[in-house]
Order: sequence, then C-alpha cells, then structure tokens
Amino acid sequence: MQSADIVIVGTGHGGAQAAIALRQNGFAGSIAMIGRDREPPYERPPLSKEYLAGEKPFERIYIRPPQFWTDKDVALRLRTSVVAIDPQAREVVLSDESRMAYGKLVWAAGGDPRRLDRPGADLPGVHSVRNRGDVDRMMAELEAGARRAVVIGGGYIGLEAAAVLRKVGCEVTLLEALPRVLARVAGEELSRFYEAEHRRQGVDVRLEAAVERIVGEDKVTGVALNGGETIPADLVVVGIGIVPSVGPLIAAGAAGANGVDVDEFCRTSLDDVYAIGDCAAHANPYAGGAVIRLESVQNANDMANVAARSICGEARPYNAVPWFWSNQYDLRLQTVGLSLDHDETVLRGDPDARKFSVVYLSEGRVIALDCVNATKDYAQGRKLVEAGARPDREALADPEISLKALV
Repeated sequence: MQSADIVIVGTGHGGAQAAIALRQNGFAGSIAMIGRDREPPYERPPLSKEYLAGEKPFERIYIRPPQFWTDKDVALRLRTSVVAIDPQAREVVLSDESRMAYGKLVWAAGGDPRRLDRPGADLPGVHSVRNRGDVDRMMAELEAGARRAVVIGGGYIGLEAAAVLRKVGCEVTLLEALPRVLARVAGEELSRFYEAEHRRQGVDVRLEAAVERIVGEDKVTGVALNGGETIPADLVVVGIGIVPSVGPLIAAGAAGANGVDVDEFCRTSLDDVYAIGDCAAHANPYAGGAVIRLESVQNANDMANVAARSICGEARPYNAVPWFWSNQYDLRLQTVGLSLDHDETVLRGDPDARKFSVVYLSEGRVIALDCVNATKDYAQGRKLVEAGARPDREALADPEISLKALV
C-alpha cells in the first residue's frame, strides 16, 4: 500500500498552495497530491475568461510548471478520486479501489457544479465551467459553429461566460431566476450596472426567468421557460453555484452541513485532517464571526498557508481579508470585504464614466467595497475594511478625496 506523510486531496489552488507552503515552511517529509483532473495544478479563474476566449493558451495557466512538482518531490496522482476515508487506520480509499496511508490529510477538493434539476439537463451541449475539460468541450462546439448560447445563472461565472461568448460572436441570452444579477454577492447599484452593461453589449438579460426544461433529443436545441417560451440554443452554460465535495469526510464522521466545519487553524473534527478552500466552513471575522464558505482563490491560498504552518508547528489563526475579482468586457471588478450584512451603501464616482466604487457599511462601519475600474479605491479601501473605519459619508462619496485619508 502506498503512503505519504501528507496526503492532499485536490489539485486546485488550495491543494497546490498547501504543497508549496509545506515546502516553504521547511516540511521535508513525503507529500502526495491526489486529484480528479487530468492535468497538473492550474488556475481556474481564466477558464471562463481568457482561456475560453482563446486569448491565453493552457500552458500559461499552470500554477507552476509541471516539472516544479517533481523538483519539490510532490507526488501527483491524477485522474483519481478519494471515495472514502478511514480515520482510525489513517487511510484514504481511491477510485481504483487502492488505499493510501497518511500521517496528516489536507482536504482541498473544492466543489462540483450544482446541477440544473430540470428535464434535459444531461443533454450534450449543456455545460458547466469547472475544469479544463468543461471548457474544451464548449470551445469545440464553438469551433463547430455553435452561435446561439443560453447562460443560466447571473452570478460571476454566468456573467463572465456571457461576456466571452459575446466576444466570440455568439447571440447570448442570460437567464437569472432572481430579480437581479449578483443578488447574493453585491448591492443593487452594482447589479443594475452590470445588467445595463451586458444589455449594451447585446446580451438578452432576462430576470426572474424560471427554466422549465432543456429542449432537444440528441443535443440541446433550446431552453423552455415556465411561461411557455422556448429560447433557441446551440449550447447552454449552467452557472448556478457549486456543491462542496465533502461526502467522504462527512461519511467518516467529520462535522459539517454546508461543507465541512473547520476551526481557526483549518482543522476538521477528525484527528490530523484539515480542510481548506471552497469546501471549508469557517467562522469568518469579516462576516461578524458567522460560519460561511468562501469560494475564492484568496481564501483557498490563505487557508492553505494556515494549514501548512499548523502542520509545521507554527500555528497562526486564519484572519485574512476576503477579496475577489471579475473581468467582463473592459470592466475590472475588484471586491474587498464581505457585504453580506450591510445596511447602507455609498456610491463613489460615476457609473456612467465606467469608473466607480460602491462602499458597503454596517452601523456606520465600512465592511466591503466593490470597485469597477477603480484599482486605487480597491487598494486603499482594504485599509478601511481592516480598520473597521467609520468615515464621514460626504468624504467617502467624494472621489477627489483619497480613501487612505479616511482610515
């Protein structure tokens, strides 16, 4: 039976950074990284942006060159899943029915795209955007002549996919079940701005649109809505969130409901088992201590560093400021903090000028900023979030006043 001192499950950002950080922190034992993907670790955000648009070849989105893992003595076990964990024996059961023993286990398996629970959702031509294979299949259909696209879901993945599909010449309809796009992650000012921008770019944005079924026999030909309309489609992109991949952990007795619960050092309730990234539910200080999951590269990397330091005997609690980004058309959105519990917003700048920020406050305290083409606001606003600053509203709304002057 194979064994490793540290077994890392998942080859995304979190898993890759965990291996890197272990070596950076002086860990000299054996490390094995197990992943379902066929490729060595690569960046996921470009999949729905530069890679799908054909602007960046795959070789340029590797997290590290493939040879790096050999040089750092990190064993890669690709095209392999962990299907069960035996915490007493300290073993994982792999999809080929073999077993691997571990000293410590780092679970960085992320999540699987949430399936559209409608008839026809399994038809060829219905896509998610989670790995290279997903996007390669979309690109092949585009090269074969697909030109009518329906995107289901108005979150970041759906909006980014819609922007790229417009860029490559598709007719695009975007369907969002809620009354506005980005409803779960941003305020109304930002939602309305992006709705208007996508419409200006030629996207048919439909709000409060309920999908009844996907139409087609051997391949998708359309999307039927509850009201009776059928929208013709050569391809469909479903971007309605993810389901955390934690089944084996929960079956082994780990605590968790929405993901797997971890403490401030990323430890699960199982001995010597850590969890990081999209699947790890943690009490976040920037969410008022609420237990949440964060689906971001920042969170995956920072949790990986916390877990690695803890394993190496230098435990420091997770206390990273959340940040995110999204590129759509010529708009760069940068977000810092979490706007979940805001009770007030301040608009800074002019959306018509395509350069502005939305500042989110809770009881007068700055908790988050969404910055569109406003990198300086993003960089300086981070200090406001970290400090829990309570700036004057008029000064906050004046783009001529530097945010760093308000800390």
